[in-house]
Amino acid sequence: MKKKLLLHVCCGPCSPHVLQQLRADFAVGGYFYNPNIQPFREYEFRRQEVARLAEMLDWPMAFGPYDMREWFAAVRGFEREPERGRRCPLCFRYRLEQTFRHAREQGFDVVASTLSISPYKVTAQINEQGALLAKKYGIAFLAENFKRNDGYGAARRQAAVLGIKHQDYCGCVFSKAEKLLRLRK
Repeated sequence: MKKKLLLHVCCGPCSPHVLQQLRADFAVGGYFYNPNIQPFREYEFRRQEVARLAEMLDWPMAFGPYDMREWFAAVRGFEREPERGRRCPLCFRYRLEQTFRHAREQGFDVVASTLSISPYKVTAQINEQGALLAKKYGIAFLAENFKRNDGYGAARRQAAVLGIKHQDYCGCVFSKAEKLLRLRK
């Protein structure tokens, strides 16, 4: 019998490749918890894309609450940090902690995240937060780098075949502002 793994899902396009890899060894459930995504219409778009993907791939998916105010409180004081800076581990920790809580409530054995597939994320930051939470909750964390071996490219190609739209920024208001400033220059 396969162990039950709860996969924290950041978005639809990043998920099919990761899911395909994990299903070989685990019974995979998904958990979409991303109160960092701004504005709400972008959050809702990504949530709907994940729901559509889950239906296409016969993948059990749960959706956490959109508690944006609590997320802002979790990253307060780090608003001016660049993408990949000191704000990101706080954000990863916040989202993964809720994922670990859900995993404990639902009887999962392992937690993982699609976040490490992104070339815009520091995998070591994600895995460090996952390891700390694994100790706290007594649930294993699969420390993985899904972007290796062109994982990100493979994910984009799979998403295109499935008709899952790709967004053009991380999701938080700070990364969006940073991207807009780069484009202006």
